[in-house]
Amino acid sequence: MEEDETNPVVRVGGDRYRTISLRFHQLTRSYPEERGDVMRDFLVTAQGESARIEFMVRTWDGDGLDVFLAELAEEFRGWNGTRTWRSPEDDLTLAAEHAGSHVRLTWRLHDRLPDDEWRFEMATFHAPGEDMRRLAIEMRTFLKSDPLK
Repeated sequence: MEEDETNPVVRVGGDRYRTISLRFHQLTRSYPEERGDVMRDFLVTAQGESARIEFMVRTWDGDGLDVFLAELAEEFRGWNGTRTWRSPEDDLTLAAEHAGSHVRLTWRLHDRLPDDEWRFEMATFHAPGEDMRRLAIEMRTFLKSDPLK
């Protein structure tokens, strides 16, 4: 985990085998003028050698993304089929498949409905168990941190 301004950052992908990385950063309150606002926005940046996409994702206090990742880590022995997490506005989806020696996470960013004019998709691969547990902890730390505004 790295720091962006005063806010934690979660980075996935971008290792020596993948040239694209995803960064989850700039956690903010969706409605800072509303007292007790639990809506959270965060920026997802997909960065490659020749392209960069930044997209703001809206959640209700993280919508359990960290819990979804933690549950995948706990089932390190595997599961059948594909498990999916979606943000409330369907702008970020995450599909997980267990392939024995690794977990494939497919991250999808979508234009918001009704336009739905573009989509971006990338896969990252993680060792079951400890690697997935680390990702879940980093995501939880990020989502539970103090928003920038």
